[in-house]
Amino acid sequence: DWLLAPALLAGFKTRSNGTWKPRMVAAAALLWAVSERKTLKDRFEQGRHIVAKIFRWQAAPGETYQGFMKMLGKWHADLMRAVVPHVRAKMKEVLAEQWRVAGYAVFAGDGSRIELARTKSLEKVYSPQRKKRRKKNRKARAGHAKSVAQRKQAKKQSEDAVAKKANSPQMWLTLLWHVGSGLPWAWRTGPSGSSERDHLEEMLAELPEESLITADAGFFGYEFWSTILNAGHHFVIRVGANVRLIRKLGYARQHEHTVYFWPDQVAKKNEPPLTLRLIVIHGGKHPMYLVTDLSKSQLSDRQAGTIYGARWGIELFFRTFKQTFGCRKLRSRSAANAKLELDWSLLGLWCMCLLGQRELIENGEEPANLSPAATIKAFQGTLNDYRVRPENHKESLWTRLRNALLDDYPRTSSKTSRSYPRKKKRERIRAPKIIQATKQQVNAAKELKKQKPELRLTA
Repeated sequence: DWLLAPALLAGFKTRSNGTWKPRMVAAAALLWAVSERKTLKDRFEQGRHIVAKIFRWQAAPGETYQGFMKMLGKWHADLMRAVVPHVRAKMKEVLAEQWRVAGYAVFAGDGSRIELARTKSLEKVYSPQRKKRRKKNRKARAGHAKSVAQRKQAKKQSEDAVAKKANSPQMWLTLLWHVGSGLPWAWRTGPSGSSERDHLEEMLAELPEESLITADAGFFGYEFWSTILNAGHHFVIRVGANVRLIRKLGYARQHEHTVYFWPDQVAKKNEPPLTLRLIVIHGGKHPMYLVTDLSKSQLSDRQAGTIYGARWGIELFFRTFKQTFGCRKLRSRSAANAKLELDWSLLGLWCMCLLGQRELIENGEEPANLSPAATIKAFQGTLNDYRVRPENHKESLWTRLRNALLDDYPRTSSKTSRSYPRKKKRERIRAPKIIQATKQQVNAAKELKKQKPELRLTA
């Protein structure tokens, strides 16, 4: 009733003789996604039995898995449009104190790949599109043949195995994650070659007014940053050597931290430069460079560093979703069902953690101390024992959630010292290229300033 209020789905038009009603479908879909049973059909059977008990005053839901998936696919978009805003409202209500960080509703953006089964349906939709190779000249072909001969001497996978791995279907998931609560907010999916920036631009309309977006160095670009600013939002984004910043352009009031982002191709189109603030964070092995559109009076350097540091939580959420929750590889064998499985799995994990945080707050605990692993275990254990009434209050779901706390033992060694055999070796993000404005750029900026309003710091 708290997550799927009766009035929430009352406006759906359904057949009077239909065995599945919208609220029953939504409840069954959440239970189907949360269950720990191995096959999707077994998950449906478990969820259907529980839904039949919950809605015992209504006609029994349909018995076939195919019928359930058909109705879920039919109502999926409408159900998401109704349920997701409701969960967001509950999230703001329950986590009012965690809603803002440094005075802003902060959202981290990032992407991750989800593995899929190798079926024709999934390969058609989610396999990466291979680019056509250009024809090489004679000298290049000779050098290529020599390098191929050298590579054949080493033991490597066969060409068939390499091609098979390269064409493996994967779903790209781009997520907007609320930093204050540690819960998801919105997401987009696509083939493994999808653009994270395009996905994030699509989700800007779902953000509250004047939100602040933080992201890693891959989220850059004049059009991308301009879109965020034009939508009324702000950003704190890391920059690396792939970004060129300009000093002393004279386009806005100059401070020692003022820089401009004005690529040559943008300047040729007479588009205004973006006036930004450069923040250099020290304290790690290497300095970290951040840019923001906010002034120091709106966001201090320390607050910006704290916000970007909290961005790491989205990586932990991906690990929870893929490893702890078991969604590293989806079980669906068709493209349409894989989208349904991912959406309802994300929504299910979101709802479980939100309910867990609500119970911790009522018990006087900090919501940040919630253990996602213990929360998932509490829900799945309750689903498995739904036929048995708890012997005492300690075995109830709500007591389990109030005890779903992170371990508080002191760590005696760093996790980074462990030698993981499959640990990714990430290249260090180097400093951005910072240049002094040329005379031509200064003159062009002066002329442009007379013609178009500037995009400058707000204070």
